[in-house]
Amino acid sequence: MSEGDRPADATDRTNSAAPIGPEETAAASLGSILDAVEATQPLIQSLVNRVTTNDVANLTLHWGALPVMADAPGEAAEMAETANAMLYHTSPMSDARIEAIRETAAVAESRGVPMVLDPIGAGATPTRNDVLSDLLTEWPFAVIKGNYGEISALAGEDAVVRGVESVGEYEQIAETARSLARETGAVVVASGTADVVADADRAYRITAGHEMLGEVVGTGCMLGASIASVCGAIDDPLTGSVYAALAYGLAGEHAAASEFGGPASYKTALLDTAWEFESATVGDLALDDRIERI
Repeated sequence: MSEGDRPADATDRTNSAAPIGPEETAAASLGSILDAVEATQPLIQSLVNRVTTNDVANLTLHWGALPVMADAPGEAAEMAETANAMLYHTSPMSDARIEAIRETAAVAESRGVPMVLDPIGAGATPTRNDVLSDLLTEWPFAVIKGNYGEISALAGEDAVVRGVESVGEYEQIAETARSLARETGAVVVASGTADVVADADRAYRITAGHEMLGEVVGTGCMLGASIASVCGAIDDPLTGSVYAALAYGLAGEHAAASEFGGPASYKTALLDTAWEFESATVGDLALDDRIERI
């Protein structure tokens, strides 16, 4: 798709995905969402940390969306005028990063563009907690995606976050995610052994993924890229988040089934698998039991 053919506004996003429920199989729903991303090629503007910038950009592209990493104050807001979804990391916790987030969020809100917040390291330091509290008060994020510890910290629950890693057990994570969704109005994605996706009333457990995902720095950031790519193409952030988590988890499984020598080659296989995924790839998979309402 050429620059002139790219969707110019949020109203161009396709709502072709089936709702979560018994009307259509999970495989068919996932296939239609993958087709929607390919068909619309949404522009995803990502203000992400320097550790995972390249991985986020590549995975966004491999799902069929278009990545742009404009994050400098001033120019970032100009780019947001053409974006179809925004992905934010609150790391690094610099004045320039927070300024760029606020500038672009104002543009995105005025255009009705979905914003995905990845609150990296929430609960780790008072500074991060204060900035995140301000951002959540100021802006209507469509999706908040974090690990179990980060989501628990944002919800005011006990959490152990060391650096950016979640430590401990979170047996009530589904209710915690629902609580945060009620408080913020956002869809909440809590990533862990199984991903939980919740709005104020519903929560779903997505059983997909592989333990090797935990051996690669930045796989949580790549989940955020998957969610933003889908939310840039369809209008339902709950459905989009459920199927983005499913697609990403399946890619992790398929990558683990390939030949790899360790974490570095596994990451390459993960990116290759996402690049190969399309509706024909997933159409014959039995996926209904991978999504459980809880």
